[in-house]
Amino acid sequence: MERCGSAAPAIPRAAAHTPAPAAPSPARGARPGGESPAPRRGPFVRAKAPPRRAPPAAGAVTPISTKALMEELHLKYQQKPWTETLKLVHFCMDKPLQQPVGNAPDGPLLSCMEKIQRTLNAKSLFSVMNRLESLSKQKGLNTHVSPSGTACYISSDMFYIEVQLEKDGEVVDVKLAHLGEAPTVCDDLVQHLRMKNYDAFGKILEDLSNLYQIPGNSEKKAKGYLALQALEKDLYSMSLLDRTQDVNRITEVLHGKVGHLVPRTGGTPMMIEFYISPYQVLEAELNPGSQVCGTQTVVGVEGTDTLHRLPLSPLLVDSQAGEDGDPSFLPLTDELSMDLSAFFVLKFHQPIPMSSSSIEETQRLTGIEITGLKLAPLYDLIVQSALKEKCSEDMSTHRSCFVVSLPDCPEHCYFINKGSEKSDLVGALVSKIPFTHPKCVPGVIELLRHQVAYNTLISSCVSGKHINEDDSELLYFEVAPHKNTSFSVFFPHPVKENLACVIIDVITSREIQCHLHLNPQDPTLNSSDDFITRVVKRCMSVPLVMRAIFRNAAKVKADSETQDVEADTKQKAEAPREQIMDSNSPEESLSVPGQQGLVPTDKPSIPDSPKENLSPTKLETPGDNMEKSNPTVSTETLCSVEESNPTASTEAVLTDK
Repeated sequence: MERCGSAAPAIPRAAAHTPAPAAPSPARGARPGGESPAPRRGPFVRAKAPPRRAPPAAGAVTPISTKALMEELHLKYQQKPWTETLKLVHFCMDKPLQQPVGNAPDGPLLSCMEKIQRTLNAKSLFSVMNRLESLSKQKGLNTHVSPSGTACYISSDMFYIEVQLEKDGEVVDVKLAHLGEAPTVCDDLVQHLRMKNYDAFGKILEDLSNLYQIPGNSEKKAKGYLALQALEKDLYSMSLLDRTQDVNRITEVLHGKVGHLVPRTGGTPMMIEFYISPYQVLEAELNPGSQVCGTQTVVGVEGTDTLHRLPLSPLLVDSQAGEDGDPSFLPLTDELSMDLSAFFVLKFHQPIPMSSSSIEETQRLTGIEITGLKLAPLYDLIVQSALKEKCSEDMSTHRSCFVVSLPDCPEHCYFINKGSEKSDLVGALVSKIPFTHPKCVPGVIELLRHQVAYNTLISSCVSGKHINEDDSELLYFEVAPHKNTSFSVFFPHPVKENLACVIIDVITSREIQCHLHLNPQDPTLNSSDDFITRVVKRCMSVPLVMRAIFRNAAKVKADSETQDVEADTKQKAEAPREQIMDSNSPEESLSVPGQQGLVPTDKPSIPDSPKENLSPTKLETPGDNMEKSNPTVSTETLCSVEESNPTASTEAVLTDK
């Protein structure tokens, strides 16, 4: 019996799922020496197997029925309250961010499918649904179709988009709903889908997903979105400060505390336009239907590794400025703010070259370091950014000499002298600026305006055309850094062989000072400092300023030559009289009638010294009319835009008038 008692447990419990002996006995149960016969197998043995589920053997996978799994879950959580169970469900629903398509195992297949669908014009209901599903997968979002088959839902844990379609695939409506908010119709999404602009639609999906890229669970993500809403309300209130009813867009762009603000609508984030060049202003005035935009930035929120205190409700007090002219804000109390692993950002469509001093000043205002910067010579960055904007082909080579063509003028050749490796000449490409409080935005916007105005002047000397050898017909100029935000333009004197220099100091985006320096013995160029300053503000283009100076100098030279010819003619006519007059009196020859204006540079109205330039009233007429001889639209009318169209937008550009 001991053998029987000891042999029975030797049979594995998994035998309940296999045929067993009909009547186990000690002889059959044990196998001493392997002499016992094999157990009999038959279908009747399975009916006698115990209903108890045996543990799986090592390495075996035993399926579990749904009913048994639900029973185990019920037994496990029957002693816990529902509130704790709900918290666990919410925690499990916070899934990690999906991998990009390129890193996924099926990335190449999805990429090929995307290319095929991009080529095919989605017209039918089925093809539109497939296009939306493919686009959503690329952005890491979920999709499902309604039972009727005419509605597609694109969702994440924090928002969803409902696309309603007709039977023929035409878009009826698009609604967006954030967590805890009612669905709202998004006209921009409707327009993109009706125009089959899936790239723009995908960009909006990406922007919506980026709103919630904050570490933590869904509650933390929702707080980050709430903080962004509070910031947007404060920025909109600040845009209304000191705003009159008749103010136009250009004035807001150049003078508004936060520029020209476009609120967030649906999937399009809030935009701030903070600078526009005179050329863009002129283009907008000559083409009323065109969408001409200046330099813009996008307002958003991003996750970070460190905690920052962000406001959860608007902080601006009654939309009124304080005693110092700055807006007044409520303090960041525990009721109005919260520590989150996020900060606000101003993001740019194209990185902006900023000097190291401007970057340091921006970081001082925000209190947050701008990471990921690669320092390089500032002029190198400005030139490369200008080439990328103006030239379609790749202009990655480090060129410094550029040819600029202007109407009614010889071509200009500009050499960009990058200067030595000084600290104030080093900069970096800035793609975003982080901050945590709405009060930082006006100061940052003003710094950006200043930097972009400086970059605009330097970029005006850059073009896609260059030369490899000297050309005697070109007018040569050298642009070199001076100090801080000023630079100098060297050029040969139009009459003499000495060099002349114009120093342009960009004090702010609206305040510019210019100084012309000549050799004391060289004749004047008939261009005062005030005249040059007005031309710079009017066009923000170095080539146009240089053309204006050379035109004034050419007029003086032509007048001088005409007077010399007239003087020679009079001298020949008066020669017989001079022979009769007393030759011992040389002073009397100078008092002959008609000889007083022989040398105009000796007159006090045309001084030799650059510090005694002509008055603005005498220079305004030739300076303002010098651009009216050619009716072309491009750069020719920039210098005469003030007289030709005295609109509010022009007045915003020319604040000195």
